[in-house]
Amino acid sequence: MMRKTGFYLLVLGLLAGAAILLLPPAPQEPAALPEPFDQAERRGALVDEVVFTQEADAGKIAALIETGTHHVFAQGVTSATVFRRLRDSERAAYDFSYGTAGELAVNPAGPRFHNGEINPFHHRELREALNWLINRRHIAEEIYGGLAVPRWLPLNTAFPDYARLADVARALELRYAHDPERARAVIQREMERLGARLEQGSWMLEGKPVRLIVLIRTEDERRQVGDYVANLLEEVGFRVERRYRTAEEASRIWIAGDPYAGNWHLYTGGWISTVINRDLAGNLSDFYTPRGRPEPLWQVYAPEPELDEIAERLQRRDYASWDERQTLMARGLELAMEDSVRIWLIDQLNLWPRSRDVLLAVDLAGGTSGSVLWPYTIRFRDRVGGRLVIATPGLLTEPWNPVAGSNWIFDTMIIRSLGDSSLLPDPFTGLYWPQRIEAAAVTVQEGVPVIRTLDWLTLDTAPEIPVPADTWIAWDGAGGRFVTAGEQHPEGITARTRTVVRYEPGYFQRHWHDGSPVSPADIILPWILTFERADENSPLYDRSYAPTFEVFRRHFRGWRLLSLDPLTIEIYSDQIYPDAEWIVAARTPGSSPWHTLALGIMAESNGELAFSSAKADQLEVNWLSLVGGPSLRVLERHLREAQESGAVPFAATLQGFMAEGEVAARYQALTDWHRLRGHFWVDDGPFYLHSVHPVERSVVIRRFPDFPDPASKWLRFTRPEIPELELDGPLVVSAGEAAEFELQITLGGEPYPAEAIEAVQYLLFDGVGELVLRGAAAPAEPGRWRIALDSEQLAQLGTGANSLEVAVTSRRVALPTFASQAFATVPARPGPPNGETDRP
Repeated sequence: MMRKTGFYLLVLGLLAGAAILLLPPAPQEPAALPEPFDQAERRGALVDEVVFTQEADAGKIAALIETGTHHVFAQGVTSATVFRRLRDSERAAYDFSYGTAGELAVNPAGPRFHNGEINPFHHRELREALNWLINRRHIAEEIYGGLAVPRWLPLNTAFPDYARLADVARALELRYAHDPERARAVIQREMERLGARLEQGSWMLEGKPVRLIVLIRTEDERRQVGDYVANLLEEVGFRVERRYRTAEEASRIWIAGDPYAGNWHLYTGGWISTVINRDLAGNLSDFYTPRGRPEPLWQVYAPEPELDEIAERLQRRDYASWDERQTLMARGLELAMEDSVRIWLIDQLNLWPRSRDVLLAVDLAGGTSGSVLWPYTIRFRDRVGGRLVIATPGLLTEPWNPVAGSNWIFDTMIIRSLGDSSLLPDPFTGLYWPQRIEAAAVTVQEGVPVIRTLDWLTLDTAPEIPVPADTWIAWDGAGGRFVTAGEQHPEGITARTRTVVRYEPGYFQRHWHDGSPVSPADIILPWILTFERADENSPLYDRSYAPTFEVFRRHFRGWRLLSLDPLTIEIYSDQIYPDAEWIVAARTPGSSPWHTLALGIMAESNGELAFSSAKADQLEVNWLSLVGGPSLRVLERHLREAQESGAVPFAATLQGFMAEGEVAARYQALTDWHRLRGHFWVDDGPFYLHSVHPVERSVVIRRFPDFPDPASKWLRFTRPEIPELELDGPLVVSAGEAAEFELQITLGGEPYPAEAIEAVQYLLFDGVGELVLRGAAAPAEPGRWRIALDSEQLAQLGTGANSLEVAVTSRRVALPTFASQAFATVPARPGPPNGETDRP
């Protein structure tokens, strides 16, 4: 019996009585450039202008694309109805991604809110009980129509770490499987412990019903998810208030508001990974500790000490071997489920609509809106240039600033197109490629588990890595200077990694969008801010940033400028990643125009604005925005003052990295830019921010004609080569027999190259979901792999239904591909009496 699967084995019944569709289908149209195309002449973007408009109704997008008014929808679609419309359209097309997750964010503030009401979810046991109360399979199959898979853990089920920890994941998924009776028992025990009583089916405390507020997003399936969860909570005795809000409206409550205000208990959240994350070790800190984000909600997280320690160690990658790392991950996942400040619900298979006339690189994790390469690759099929319209469900949701501004995907999609990072991630593997660097050399301490895949960098080992005495390791805010490793550690200090990054020739011959030449000060100032924002004696101190800085401080061992021509920087750190390419990306300093940062520094130092939402709330001032709102008037005044005085932040250090006349020229360029554009967002990417229209909810970006790269540089990323699997084997195995299963791995009907396969592992589960055996399949012939199970191995299953699951990882795409087959083990069949042969 043949069992076929794509990425998720997602089967969607599109219409009653209609044939089923296996997703994803074969790759669509080729992504070739029109000819003729003069690659030598065109620089930067392949379109001239992109207009972003707000459209939250995914149901309209197919019609908008068909009429030609819109070209791309920057929101993943999970509606079967919309999918059918796109599939049948002659003008619309779509791409797939696997990096979007749905969750319930839980407000743990308490034990009481400022209004005196009790918050049941301040108590870990009641948060944990939600896992048994909620039926994730119902959400995936009924609400999302099969375009999602259940998710329990802070591990994206589509990413490599899930496959590496499959045995741990399956055990926890079984432990927290849907069990409403267990949920009721835990809720009753814990509510009574809090002094509440169940009266006529309702929980009462101090003479009042216990009220829960569910904050429900309205733009997509999360509306149904919120209603489903609210119904469950009502069934177990809570009085539930449903508050329906759009992204922008909800943002002011759950992420920017005070958790103690009592305005919500649960929020139907969503997250998108904008790159394929090959190492999810940081997720425990990101989602369960105050180190994750500076917003008020994260600052009330109070994980158990063991979880906090494991999360912090994994964030720093403080482990000596891969086995130690996996042990930490396994225990951390277990503790995260007990903590449950967020209840993971599903991982989505997203469809990203676009016109058939438009092509672009879509990230396998982040889709269109999460793709870092979209601005470098978006184009019309039949022409170069032109105007393109992108619809997004939200625009300008939160203030934009480069220090601690908006993290909303629809804002960051635009922001990414305006900047140009030193390294860019492969949309199919998650490994980084050089963009503004020419080469890098990584040295790690012997025994540290790091590998190199791509040949643009080198990886070496050393028994010890001493940090040179003249390396900058800290910042003296009072003295306005960097502190060297020799000063801070006169006895000497070592590091686990050394990274030497050599930037491309002519790095400082580029220009910012306002015409200002890039200078070393644009790299130095962001590094100074790294330390200043954690210094309690600085006017820039932000207590919400302090936990993040503490992790950085514990692994950072310094950096130094080796050369300015070519720009070469050496960085020392104890933090590692499994991939050397990720070490380079994490260590390479970023840049930001110092003159725009200077205005924000002046405004925050004066207590008028704040870079982060948490500090803005603390000071009761506006969250700083460079593109709109009341911040602009404050920044305009500081620009006038800076232009008159020639003010430079941290001048004693920064002016040593500036050219003669740079200060006056920068402020004049920014003045001219603001007069022309009406905002202060200056960057160096393939597009510049042409205009912002908050009332109309639109943003216009235009091609930056002085961008240094050929327009064809990143066009090799067209479509992912995801393996297609077929698993074949017996459906019934008698005791005492062996069994053999055959796995076909193909792409477009052809054998998948063996050299492109990283691993083919199998997991054998018995009828109660216990892992009995784990092993590796053996290659048999091109495109075919064999799993042979002998009678002794099968005997461990006992009798009953079992499952063989296979995970395939490819070197060409980082997403593991899964196949499974159920089969039964039965008692040995007795032979015929007297040695007679069965009659046919």
